[in-house]
Amino acid sequence: MNPVDIISKYYPVGSDAYHILVTHSRSVTEKAVNLARLHPEMELDIPFIEEAAMLHDIGIFLCNAPEIACYGTTEYICHGYLGADLMRKEGFPRHALVCERHTGTGITLEMIEDRHLPLPHREMMPVSLEEQLICFADKFYSKTKLDKEKPVEKVKQSLAKYGEDTVIRFDNWCKLFLGE
Repeated sequence: MNPVDIISKYYPVGSDAYHILVTHSRSVTEKAVNLARLHPEMELDIPFIEEAAMLHDIGIFLCNAPEIACYGTTEYICHGYLGADLMRKEGFPRHALVCERHTGTGITLEMIEDRHLPLPHREMMPVSLEEQLICFADKFYSKTKLDKEKPVEKVKQSLAKYGEDTVIRFDNWCKLFLGE
């Protein structure tokens, strides 16, 4: 499977949205793969990480996010489950889970219900180590400042507005994947 071929089905090659998605996804992929290689004891599936990290944000074009050249009709928070739907249609259910579970540090059913989020009512928390690693790596890169890696403290500051549990999950991943 070639992730860029799948991306090209939904994003016109050469478009701003294509450039933003592919550049962001390559940064996330590189960080996730580098971290995976630091942890052979975890026996992570690196080929899967390479594919899924490239595809984790495939649903952004369906969202209304003009600052990243996406002109869909749904709220940005929906890009994960919408991307998961695309990946399931493409025949990649494991990759779909990464799409669905990577937003923030994951989204609990309780968060969806309490905050009245426009999401299906189900748990959307990363489960496998590969899902957690891709979710973690994604937090270091935005789609508006491409190629600029955020420092850990900046990531924590941006996550703090989503609640203490979100920062705690990120801190746990820092310990797990960075040894910090």
